[in-house]
This record gives sequence, structure tokens and C-alpha cells, in this order.
Amino acid sequence: MGQIRCNQCGREILIQEGNRREDCLKVVKEWGYFSEKDREVHEFYLCEHCYDALLEGFAIPVKKETVEEVL
Repeated sequence: MGQIRCNQCGREILIQEGNRREDCLKVVKEWGYFSEKDREVHEFYLCEHCYDALLEGFAIPVKKETVEEVL
């Protein structure tokens, strides 16, 4: 796994022995015919801090659920 940086703040996401040691948001968006970015694919990462800051600006809160572990 190569280096991952948050596209907002530029901070490197911690990777040790080829595995991420902290979580981040990865967004991949393929734009369709009814956009001005027709057929472009955009990809970016946000660290948890920048993700939280982004959500603070939302007019409609994000739906949250807790996933239960399967034993």
C-alpha cells in the first residue's frame, strides 16, 4: 500500500507494515452525462478530523448507524 494523504489538510495517513493504522474516508466519483465533468473520475481522501469538519457544515445531518460485530 502506497502513501495516502488527506486531500484537505495534507496530513499523511499512518501506514505500518503495509496496513493503515488509522481510518480515513476514500471517495471515488465517476461523473455522468448530466454534469459538467462528464466521464471524469475523481478520487480523494479525508482524514477523520477533516471529515468531521466537513460534516459540521452540512445543513442536513449525516445518517449514522452502529454496526454490531459478528462473532
